[in-house]
Amino acid sequence: MNKEGHVLNAALLSVGLGVVLVWPTTLSASTALETVEMIAGLTVPIILGALFPDVDTAFGKHRKTLHNVFVLGVVAAYPVFFGNLRFVWIGVATHYLLDVIGSRRGIAFFYPLTSQEWGLPAGVTTSSKYANPVTVAVTLFELAVLGAINVYLIPLGSVGGVMSAVLFG
Repeated sequence: MNKEGHVLNAALLSVGLGVVLVWPTTLSASTALETVEMIAGLTVPIILGALFPDVDTAFGKHRKTLHNVFVLGVVAAYPVFFGNLRFVWIGVATHYLLDVIGSRRGIAFFYPLTSQEWGLPAGVTTSSKYANPVTVAVTLFELAVLGAINVYLIPLGSVGGVMSAVLFG
């Protein structure tokens, strides 16, 4: 996926996730303000996370050096140890998903253990006129999954607390 697609995905995901996390049961000025505040708090971390993996175009091997499970683990664990950057991992994870589903090449998810790239053969090229529609479709899928996780498994706002409990008992 291209940078435009990653930013589009992250921006749409921030808005959708902001609504999912607040999920107003009644429409009022206070719930509208709470939703806007949530969206504002999610937008920068998710967009930064969505752009971060492509820093490896300046060094290392693109779609390998910063496109792997180990980098995602470090970014996901960061809030546990430092208390900030709580939602950056969502941007990084969605970047990976777009590169796997939305492009033909895929990513080396287990690099440096293996350089094998994983992807789906049905992706589109980054310059394709279908790149943005694929991005929107992937974003809707991500929002459905994140919404289900938030409602049925664990509130996403407490992921940092849960990770701390798992790591430190």
